Amino acid sequence: MKISSTKTLLGGMLSFIIALSCCWLPALVLALGGASSMMAFSTGVEKFSRLFMTIGMICLAWGGYQLYQKNRRTMENTILLESRITCPSCAFSKVEKMPTNACQFFYECTSCHTILKPKTGDCCVYCSYGTVACPPIQEGTSCC
Repeated sequence: MKISSTKTLLGGMLSFIIALSCCWLPALVLALGGASSMMAFSTGVEKFSRLFMTIGMICLAWGGYQLYQKNRRTMENTILLESRITCPSCAFSKVEKMPTNACQFFYECTSCHTILKPKTGDCCVYCSYGTVACPPIQEGTSCC
């Protein structure tokens, strides 16, 4: 059973609210014109305050850790869409945006107009002459 980080964080906050009810509940009851029986209830809850505080701290720590892990995984899975292509003929380089829906087999250098083709074993010009591999290779899938 997997519990999301949001639910864990909310559970931690709820535990703290319950743990501190011995402080705020009597004041709320008196402000609303409540009875003394609620005062006795808050005194009974006070006995379990440490337990609720401990549960709250554990839930908040676990929820924060899960949120950190989720954010770290998201950052690791970011795909770069720009690559700097360097022409092997004239050494001119230019940053280009890579297509995400197709492979680019040919690229014309804007300086010397040489047509670049992928090297043997590479799937596209970005994998051969770019600083960043094409999006499918970054994802770990085969290109085209």
